[in-house]
Amino acid sequence: MTRRRIVIIGGGVAGSLLALQLTRLPGGPWPLDVTVVEPRPRLGPGTAYATSRPEWLLNVRSPALSALPDEPNHFVNWLQRHGIADCAFGFCSRQTYGHYIESLLAPALAAPAANGVRLQWRHARAVAAQPLTGAAHALRVQLADGTALDAHTAVLALGNFAPALPVRPATGYAEHPRFHANPWLPGALRSIGPEESVLLIGTGLTALDVLVALRADGHRGPLLAVSRHGQWPAPHTPAPVTPYPSYYATHLAGRRTVGEVLRVVRQQIAQAAVEGFNWRAVLDALRPDLGRIWAAWPLAEQRRFLRHLGTRWSNARHRNPPPNAAVLDELLGSGRLQVHHGRVRQIEPRGDAQLAVRLSRHYVSTELTADHVVLCTGPQLDYAQLTDPLVVGLRQAGLLVPDALHLGVLTDVEGALRNAAGDASDCLYTLGPSLRPLWFESTAVPELRQQAASLAAVLGRRHAAGIGQPDAQLLP
Repeated sequence: MTRRRIVIIGGGVAGSLLALQLTRLPGGPWPLDVTVVEPRPRLGPGTAYATSRPEWLLNVRSPALSALPDEPNHFVNWLQRHGIADCAFGFCSRQTYGHYIESLLAPALAAPAANGVRLQWRHARAVAAQPLTGAAHALRVQLADGTALDAHTAVLALGNFAPALPVRPATGYAEHPRFHANPWLPGALRSIGPEESVLLIGTGLTALDVLVALRADGHRGPLLAVSRHGQWPAPHTPAPVTPYPSYYATHLAGRRTVGEVLRVVRQQIAQAAVEGFNWRAVLDALRPDLGRIWAAWPLAEQRRFLRHLGTRWSNARHRNPPPNAAVLDELLGSGRLQVHHGRVRQIEPRGDAQLAVRLSRHYVSTELTADHVVLCTGPQLDYAQLTDPLVVGLRQAGLLVPDALHLGVLTDVEGALRNAAGDASDCLYTLGPSLRPLWFESTAVPELRQQAASLAAVLGRRHAAGIGQPDAQLLP
């Protein structure tokens, strides 16, 4: 029986969960070879969970973070088996979660899965993917080490990219030794002296990570944070004993404007307060239906939401675990952390030791100087701006199309890439943050695990149809 190959490009959480779900496909034996292409030294944790900083916490409680949608207690049980059942307030470290994801792939890497799927890890970087014509495989994935993998299907699980520069074109500041463009890089903040001043661009979860890391490193110097709105993520509060009931089917299904949805949510928050529920519980009740709400809006409404409510929604939806909230309260209360509102217009070096950041707000300019500037604006989402060679090649070939809202790429509902003509590919798929145009919420584990399970089922059906047939019949 001819074996078929699926290449997953990216071995962070999304790619790893997809590989795991393929090894769990029911039935079999499946003559599938799954190769994960991942250049980082560990398979599974990705950027978010490979950190060596134990102070960086998950911002979701452990019971909601099972890697398997059909086993909701999987992560909690894993914590108990490993004697890590006392994560503070239910928020474990991202480091711990990285070890969890890594451990799930180890058995399948060591031996074929029970369903016959064989898993392999290629410790390399993918730099191109090209369709093949008249060959036994649909496409060829080129690796940076000069080798290539021929595959019937390739899945882009590229995760998050480094933040976009806040001022473009860069005017010398990007190469300055005290401009930290990617705080997620290992050791990115270690060069900051304990008394030196630090300016953070952004006031979201990334900025909170930096504040917590600096505190753990013994930093005592002045801190500045700048953003257009000056809003910080809301802190978590104790979860209600009984969840707030879902109200999508009764109140939100079919609503096609942001205003309609917002009115319903406000009404539910007011009603919930009377019943003793926190507003957080009202938003959490929407979690399973957020993708459907987003998809029901026309493009103009989606754009309106991003312009007027995107930041507020992010700060309310993606919350701050209690230990991080305590650090923020301490820094703000002591006055050591100062927050400035405005848009960053210019960044200029002041010799080798400082940088100046110019802000504008309501036609008024302000200049701030600091010994270090850390970019905390979150990952780059705009695939039209990415310079990754794999993305550039697919984009130029018309096989990958960035969306109009600069959130990711165009796909069908199964995650198949749409080409420049609007046709869905039968050999190129994606999952994870690149699916934000489709579902908007597409970065957290609850969404990633369901995407992985759904895409594994799609790929299983597709390859089952081709097993036993000549490969040429399956070419695009």
